[in-house]
Amino acid sequence: MHFTARQRGADATSLGRLALHLPGFLMSLLVVLMLTNILEPWLGIPHWVPTLIWLASGALVFHRPAEDFFARYLLRFQRPLPHETARLAPVWREVTARAGVDGRQYELWIEDSQHLNAYAAAGHIVGVTRFALERLPSAQLAAVLAHELGHHTGGHAWSSLLGHWYSLPSRLAWQVVRRAVVFAVTFAGYVSCLAAGVLVLVIAVFTLATVTVLYGLPLALLVVPYLMAAVGRRAELRADQHAAALGFAPMLAQVLHTMHHSETQARLHAAAAAGKAPAEPGVLARLLATHPDYPTRLYRLQPYIQPRG
Repeated sequence: MHFTARQRGADATSLGRLALHLPGFLMSLLVVLMLTNILEPWLGIPHWVPTLIWLASGALVFHRPAEDFFARYLLRFQRPLPHETARLAPVWREVTARAGVDGRQYELWIEDSQHLNAYAAAGHIVGVTRFALERLPSAQLAAVLAHELGHHTGGHAWSSLLGHWYSLPSRLAWQVVRRAVVFAVTFAGYVSCLAAGVLVLVIAVFTLATVTVLYGLPLALLVVPYLMAAVGRRAELRADQHAAALGFAPMLAQVLHTMHHSETQARLHAAAAAGKAPAEPGVLARLLATHPDYPTRLYRLQPYIQPRG
């Protein structure tokens, strides 16, 4: 087995995701600086010390013990049992051998789920559901793992988690502000309509002033979810392409057909139980979808399944 010189990298989608997280990161940095300034008298240390600690905390994305905690307690993954390792390890070795990647650099995990799915997370986590492990033929399981490896070699997994981590303070602050505003307006509405109207006006003026002072940065956060979803869909297509280039296109297409059929049947059953006609996703739902629709993914795999002469 020969390893490629370049084991992993950062493709355009991972760099694009990091760029889209930049407004959230700047807002988070502002939130952290404000909090550390407020808490400085109680902390007894300069405000820039906890700020630097927060900035350095992104390295935990690649820290193995931190990844272990993340996999166990946040993703609810489990270590493979001996018989699961015997089933999973040879398939993973075949995938990584074809890719020229050192598979020992990654940690294999199991999600106790009866759904067909798999995951790539942080710097070294590769997870697969117990359903996929037990029900998929080895060739199809290899195609799924090759797709997840594509997320790692393209930098999709670590860039996603890193961006999520550094935008977390701004998202939490937004939730606190939103709940406080809703509570204040609701409470003022009980007092009088005039009080509620005045409060809404004050909030509008404050919001406008904040947007002006921050050069419109908060407004950029409104469109980020749509752009992030578009980048996510592109990342899925790139991971499909990675698996297809390794020779797993026919098997991956079979998995996608199975998933498409299962989700279509589930939607039909849910609609029948509710006594309604099955509804297609709306425009906003499609724009916020993190995965391309199955026909698109299958269409992109066709050149690898039926090469042109």
